[in-house]
Amino acid sequence: MTSSRQLLDAADPERTHWIELPAQRSSVGVARRSVGTRLKSWSLPGDVCADAVLLLSELATNAVCHTLSVRILCGIGLVTEGVLRLEVHDHDHSGPTLRQCRAGLDDEGGRGLFLVEQLADSWGVVRSRLTGGNAVWANLTA
Repeated sequence: MTSSRQLLDAADPERTHWIELPAQRSSVGVARRSVGTRLKSWSLPGDVCADAVLLLSELATNAVCHTLSVRILCGIGLVTEGVLRLEVHDHDHSGPTLRQCRAGLDDEGGRGLFLVEQLADSWGVVRSRLTGGNAVWANLTA
């Protein structure tokens, strides 16, 4: 399995897919559709595609809503046979920290990292060599 510190290789178009978008709520849907299309082209099982799209959506939403980034960079990659890596890079230079919220029953938000924790095999945050901000990543068995 890929080390938590080893981020995707941005140069391998056969095994990775990247999309850079404005840090706006509408970009999350664009990222979902783009990633979903690429995952299907890789002939991954439907449940893996659905989980991966949901994970990327949650990571992208956090980057859009909780950083001062102007743009975000979303990436997916087949890092080894059977392991899918998802990453969202922002331009937040304040440091790699994530704060998990506990949502109340009537809250509309606050469940993103809980979902990531439940669906991903592993996840975390490191400094992005691509943006200088945070790179939040998640690994998923494909």
